[in-house]
Amino acid sequence: MRKGTVRTRPAAAAALLAAGAAVLAGGGPVGAAPAGPATAPAAVQRTQGEQQDQADCDVYKSVPPSTEDGPAVKAVKAKRSLVIGVDQNSFRWGARNPNTGQIEGFDIDLARAIGAALMGDPEKVVLKPVATADRVDAIKKGRVDLIVRTMTINCKRMEDVAFSKPYFNISQRVLVPKSSPAKDVDEAIRGKRVCAADGSTALNVVKDKKTAGQVVTVENQLDCLVQMQLGKVDATVTDNGLAAGQAAQDQTVRIVDGEAQPEVIGVAMLKESPDLTARVNQVLADYYARGDWARSYEHWLKPYMLNEADRYWPGTR
Repeated sequence: MRKGTVRTRPAAAAALLAAGAAVLAGGGPVGAAPAGPATAPAAVQRTQGEQQDQADCDVYKSVPPSTEDGPAVKAVKAKRSLVIGVDQNSFRWGARNPNTGQIEGFDIDLARAIGAALMGDPEKVVLKPVATADRVDAIKKGRVDLIVRTMTINCKRMEDVAFSKPYFNISQRVLVPKSSPAKDVDEAIRGKRVCAADGSTALNVVKDKKTAGQVVTVENQLDCLVQMQLGKVDATVTDNGLAAGQAAQDQTVRIVDGEAQPEVIGVAMLKESPDLTARVNQVLADYYARGDWARSYEHWLKPYMLNEADRYWPGTR
């Protein structure tokens, strides 16, 4: 196992990950990212529980990129380790490969790139698995320095933590067993037992629709797939990237037509560390400009997503 990777007990999905091993595949002054494509969402819809005015909640707003090391970055370097909260249960985004013991995926590539840029030594980067519902607390209580874990930027979370510029466009999708007759999102949810991860945007979407017969919450989104395989739930709501990964991992489920809500995801960190946010934004700009973002997308996600890479890069606003 790579030094600097923290092992924690996976959720009930550990057995599923082992079974899926066979399908695991092997704007600042520098590197400013181009503007997003015309197909990117013009605005991100908010759930009914998020009542802030749009003027006070711009999910694309973040501090300008910078190559300077401010006090927060210097403090991280002084303790000689950068702890990044990640997922270990999301196929193709952040999942532990049972053959190697390593956590790998699209988010993991980005986390390692941020760590290498900030610390200059990959051995000083610690990847720490964090549950979906624990992401904000892990940051606020100092258990991690950053979260790189398909974390949706929304108004409520922006009250608690700081976010980088967005690095991926997503939307909420619904997974059902292939035997389900559901033709769209509404049919898949109405009157059904619907699963979503605790603390996720997907859970807010399900609750706001108010049509599910029963809402089942789990610690991590992959646990929903296990619940569906066991016949305990009828549908799973999660973002399109994670949904695509689950559909690729288990050929007995499918994604129904229609999207529930367009969103963006970003890197999260303490609000009191704007210089760290600025450095992360510079890394994101450089990462995209070098073509590393596109290469990671091609390797991990392209076979399972619905669109070409430029559909998913939010660009700058």
